[in-house]
Amino acid sequence: MLNDILQIKELENVKIRLNFDYGPANWNVIEAFKNGDIAGLLNGHYWNYKGKKSYKQNQTTIGLLRIKPKEDLWLLFHIGKVTKDLNLLEAMGYEFETLTEYNKFVGRVIVKYKNTSQSVVRNANSLINQCEVYQILPDVFDNDIFPGYENVNISWNELSRVIDKESWKTALQNQKAVYLITDISNGKMYVGSAYAENMLLNRWQNYVKSRHGGNVQLKQLSQEHIENNFRYSILDIFKSTTDDKVILSRESWWKETLLTRKFGYNSN
Repeated sequence: MLNDILQIKELENVKIRLNFDYGPANWNVIEAFKNGDIAGLLNGHYWNYKGKKSYKQNQTTIGLLRIKPKEDLWLLFHIGKVTKDLNLLEAMGYEFETLTEYNKFVGRVIVKYKNTSQSVVRNANSLINQCEVYQILPDVFDNDIFPGYENVNISWNELSRVIDKESWKTALQNQKAVYLITDISNGKMYVGSAYAENMLLNRWQNYVKSRHGGNVQLKQLSQEHIENNFRYSILDIFKSTTDDKVILSRESWWKETLLTRKFGYNSN
């Protein structure tokens, strides 16, 4: 269990905060961690809501980030101690110090815990013995290891971050493919294919650089729209030795099946 490795004593003076995606824009806490926005995460971790304080002075705080909304997995991202109560509500209400003796676990320990409470700040005694150590990572959490062709479903922002990761480059540069771009703002789709030099890697690098990849209808959209609304997935994957005619035939089949010429962004 979590405290088997942390070995924190006096749990009655410890609180655990479960940090979810939140806010009008559904701020993604895991993406914030991967992008290095620790200050923003700590601001949320030490936040007081209206009418109720989260902590007391000298309390130890443990911060967990939910990895995915439908999973019971959480990343340990912070262990600290409240050094001063600023007596503020609807604001970051505390000064704190990071407990550096736990740094070797921060960003590396993933725990499994099924949350059934609406309260985000909890007494450690009430749940720490239900927090099972699911995995201890060899390095700080990244989640950017290539997940397998059938599991690729990423936003433009995610694509721009992972496209130069070694595992992604190795996987994409050796495969021909038919891929799908989905505009989540309106449901419109675009089917494309990749079979030239560096294959899928080169094609998707082009989308990161230009946003539109040279496609006629996508050129009509703003960069901001593409960055905020486009998702990328793979429909078919082929060996590099596959005849290009096979890829083009499958691309046409997917366009007909998904009706992307009639209702989507495909012009031909």
